[in-house]
Amino acid sequence: MTLSLPRAARPLRGCVTLPGDKSLAHRVAIFAALADGDSTIRNYPDSGVTRAMRGALETLGVPSRLEGGILALTGNGMRPFPCSGVVAHCGNSGTTIRLLAGALAATRSSAVLDGTTGLRKRPMNRIADPLRLMGASISTTDGHAPITVSPAPLHGIDYTLPVASAQVKSCLEVAALGADSPVTLHEPGPSRDHTARMLRAMGASVVSDGLTETVHPAASLKPLDGSLPGDISSSAFLLAAAAIVPGSRVTVADVGLNPTRTGVLDVLFSMGARISTENEHMEFGEPVGDVTLEAAPLHGVEIAGDLVVRSIDEFPALAAVAAFAEGETVVREAKELRYKETDRITAIVAQLGALGADVSELPDGFTVRGGTLKGGTAHANGDHRLAMSMAICGLRAPVSVEGAEILNESFPEFEPLLSSLM
Repeated sequence: MTLSLPRAARPLRGCVTLPGDKSLAHRVAIFAALADGDSTIRNYPDSGVTRAMRGALETLGVPSRLEGGILALTGNGMRPFPCSGVVAHCGNSGTTIRLLAGALAATRSSAVLDGTTGLRKRPMNRIADPLRLMGASISTTDGHAPITVSPAPLHGIDYTLPVASAQVKSCLEVAALGADSPVTLHEPGPSRDHTARMLRAMGASVVSDGLTETVHPAASLKPLDGSLPGDISSSAFLLAAAAIVPGSRVTVADVGLNPTRTGVLDVLFSMGARISTENEHMEFGEPVGDVTLEAAPLHGVEIAGDLVVRSIDEFPALAAVAAFAEGETVVREAKELRYKETDRITAIVAQLGALGADVSELPDGFTVRGGTLKGGTAHANGDHRLAMSMAICGLRAPVSVEGAEILNESFPEFEPLLSSLM
């Protein structure tokens, strides 16, 4: 599929509501499977990555029903999954395979976790090593998927994560629920805290003190009942589109505002966009609200440090914005981008370069010199976020994106929602 957005003939205007946050969707599905009783989750997104989680859970013997955006699931509790020794396919979802590894260990279950060729390239020893320290019986394939987990008793550990990673931390937090004593985790920097927030909402004891967190064993979890906030990562592409089209004013309603995820808003603000939030409230322990972006003259910035972690999934969108900003945008300390669905540093540089932008690769980031993008043909490289980021460049220059069908993995509503604002 080739995607070519029409040049924006006028400012983008309007208010949209997005499907539920994918990071939260993964967690509510697996935590509902570990809960005692019936969970009901509204605004649940239906995309490739969320189907992977639901499909893997069904293979393990915990089916769910999704109708009209409402997910219904009856939990199996903190007991071994009903189906033993099966191969659960996790698609291309790193969150699915890493959280499920923790859940299998916590419940003393037996299964093999596998996925696509792309998922098999992603590093898995970063979860396998600390799980083994807890006593888990887990093996990888040369440090990658397939991962085999067998029943074994778990004990508490005091562990320092080598990198700030929400997926690794979440895997260990879930495993800690089935340990015989508390698990204390120390991070070198901040990462997303969705798992801790949701587990607290389900009755688990999770104590946070700065970058240190202690998770206590839990014999049971309360079922979930609520509505998922809109996905801040998906909203980034609509907000980025508004930022690069002069005169635009776009509101994304009921979007997640977890401070570990709002780095993209901070970066867009620092680049010159006007951003405001209203109607803030809580859902599943998460802050939610309406975000409005008004376009204004953009300028380049330097992005590094904690801001990188808080916007790690939004760099493709931010790179597209940087291509239309005045001056130079430099991203540093973002080597983790090399371990996503693709090497996003190399991919961003290659595809913006294919569109005529003046862009260069750094060992741990990239540099974009604004005002140089001319248009052309880019390729998604099997990365849904790259597909959307290159597509929004088409609002300002003639751009075609090949392989754009991959965006259905995360945000199938992208094109119609963007069109509704034009």
